[in-house]
Order: sequence, then C-alpha cells, then structure tokens
Amino acid sequence: MASEPPKVWAAGVWAAGVSGSLEPEPLEPQALDTAPPEDGPLERDPPETGLPGSDPRDLVEIWTDGGCKPNPGPGGWGAILRARGRERELSGAEPATTNNRMELTAAAGALEALKRPCTVVLHTDSEYVRNGITRWHTGWVRKNWRNAAGDPVKNVDLWQRLLAAAAAHKIDWRFVRGHSGDAMNDRVDALATAARERLRT
Repeated sequence: MASEPPKVWAAGVWAAGVSGSLEPEPLEPQALDTAPPEDGPLERDPPETGLPGSDPRDLVEIWTDGGCKPNPGPGGWGAILRARGRERELSGAEPATTNNRMELTAAAGALEALKRPCTVVLHTDSEYVRNGITRWHTGWVRKNWRNAAGDPVKNVDLWQRLLAAAAAHKIDWRFVRGHSGDAMNDRVDALATAARERLRT
C-alpha cells in the first residue's frame, strides 16, 4: 500500500499527491497568499534568484535527483520542495529505466506538484537536465525534436513533460555537483536510492 505523503507542507503552494505517481492539480491563476506563516518566519534567508519581480515570500526551492543501478536498469528519483519554512518530499521508482530519465522525472514531478505559478529555484546535479532545459530544447523544438545530427531527441516524452510543467513558473535552474557534500543533494540522492531499493521488496 502506498504511504501517505508527509503532512508538512506550505498551504496553497503545492498540491497533495502520493509519493511517486503524481496527479497534479490544475494550476490556479490567483496570486499566492504572501502573508508570513502563522508559526514563524522561514528557517533561513531565501536565496537570491536573479529573476525579475521575485518576492522571496513566494519562493519555492526544489532539489532533485535520480539514478539507476545498473544503468540502464531499475531506477529511482527523489525531490524535496521547500516553501515558507515547510518541506515536502517526493519519490518514485521504475523497474527499467535510465539515469537521465530518472533525473528528468524528478524535476518534472516536483514542478507538477506546485498548485499555482511560483518563483522557483531548482537545484539539480544533472548537467543533462540543466543544459537541456536552459539551452538545447529551443533548437530541438525548432527542428521538430531532432538534434544537431538530425537524429530524434532521446527521452522526448519526458522533455515535453518537463517543459509543460515548467511553463507556468519563473525558474532559476542551478547545477550542483553530486556527491560533493551538499546536504540537500545528499538527501534527495538518499530518497532516490530508497525508492529504487523498494522495488526489490
């Protein structure tokens, strides 16, 4: 039986959903309620986003990771969303996949969990994800999802899903080197590993 998602979340920012298989709620066009949380301020100062018009009270910070062992093979993904001092963890797994597909799924799943348009800082240790979403995808779309060599783009289903999930938000995509001592990257790595290992039980 699927476990219930953590009950710690920022009301009005992200949608309810079961870990793994996410069914996002429709985006709501209303502005975010920017009032401070009743139980106190953010745990720490929010990061500078570099995005125009960003209000730190509307900020959602996300960390994602995914991987397989072996690659290709069984894989898992994990994500942590933080807003207004609250956190939510998401994770899932697939029995036959690749590292890149799990990295894409983690980013898409996290953004799909948002209930309305937000300012987002998304941390990923995948240069494939960051470069694809910030640089490569415009050329792929222009060439009808073919790369510079004229071959079909791999994982096009997940790239299209990620672009759709990102469209409503202002996102600062940040690369963080994996296994370098970054505490939040280590946490999402652990979520992805645990999700993958549950496939064996």
